[in-house]
Amino acid sequence: MKSQWESFLQNLGVWEGSFTTFSPQGTFVKDIPSRLTLEKLEDNQKVRLTLCRSGLSDMVLEFTSLGASLLFFENGAFSQGSIQLAPFSEFGAEFGLIYENRRLRLVQLFDQNGQLYQLTLIREHLADTPKAERPDLKVEDLLGKWQGEAVTIYRDWRSPDVYSTTLQLQLDKSGRLIQSLSFGENTITSTATIKGSIIHFDENPQKQVQVLLLPDGASATSPLQVQLRQPLFLELGWLIRPNLRQRIIRNYNDKGEWVNLTLVTEEKTQG
Repeated sequence: MKSQWESFLQNLGVWEGSFTTFSPQGTFVKDIPSRLTLEKLEDNQKVRLTLCRSGLSDMVLEFTSLGASLLFFENGAFSQGSIQLAPFSEFGAEFGLIYENRRLRLVQLFDQNGQLYQLTLIREHLADTPKAERPDLKVEDLLGKWQGEAVTIYRDWRSPDVYSTTLQLQLDKSGRLIQSLSFGENTITSTATIKGSIIHFDENPQKQVQVLLLPDGASATSPLQVQLRQPLFLELGWLIRPNLRQRIIRNYNDKGEWVNLTLVTEEKTQG
């Protein structure tokens, strides 16, 4: 099993792309071209990060270890962000998925009142390789049955959990989305309204969750507002191919503590 540092090194390279900012309603705000270099130094004992973005000062950071707010999977996928949800403080997380020569990253930010106020989608490919992006994600792309495998890793370094998943998405006669998610012996069924590029799970007024459908097959899932004393999760999804999808989920308990990170890799078995 790879160490966290070895998993981090799966991201080495020169990544060209852009930072695209959206409003909480999925409205395009701005797009900034970017070039991010992750290079190894001192025989892999140090990594230098150099981020260049048009119109902004360059950012240079060096790492010899990884922080407590960050976890990596063996393929290089990762998430970093708030360890604790606290009153009157900003809250948020970054997610990163990696597949062959491409990376997809997402930053979700909540203001001091707990309201979602900004999303930044970062689409990247290795320099000197093809830039092949997926179209904007549509609800129709997600309908069907998805069989997958989930890996959950923990902040306290306990052994990962590995289990199978089944996700079924369909529309009822009124056009409402019905989602059935099975993992282990548990099944959760929920319904949502669809309005343009927003899927809104609105059954429980206290736990309203939205899914924004974004460019490059991406989806961003989060509460509209994070609340104290309620468990919550944030998620980045990526439709890599029409029948292959990855999701990375950051879970918080009812004390507002970040507890684990889950990576789901799933294939569509029924359209």
